[in-house]
Amino acid sequence: MKSPADRIRELREAIRYHEERYYVDNDPEISDQEFDQLLHELEGLEKDYPELVTFDSPTQRVAGRPVESFATVEHVTPMLSLDNVYDEPELRAFDERVRKGAG
Repeated sequence: MKSPADRIRELREAIRYHEERYYVDNDPEISDQEFDQLLHELEGLEKDYPELVTFDSPTQRVAGRPVESFATVEHVTPMLSLDNVYDEPELRAFDERVRKGAG
């Protein structure tokens, strides 16, 4: 069985690889749900072992490296997380939160 540190290292490498495939190469190899499972596992391990959290962990940033050909854009209103939705009850709960937030 792998140590938590080894599994964390393995997850970070896998996540970085798949971020590159998705964000830079536009050629993902796994589904969004599979990617999210890797990320959630890493988040759980880092929560259980906070001494293993590093500044460059995928949990400490938004995405992969930016593509240089994209223009920089300043958002007037903050871009907030939409969370992940995998089924109808989660979608309905998200819709309810959005409607309440919109007033």
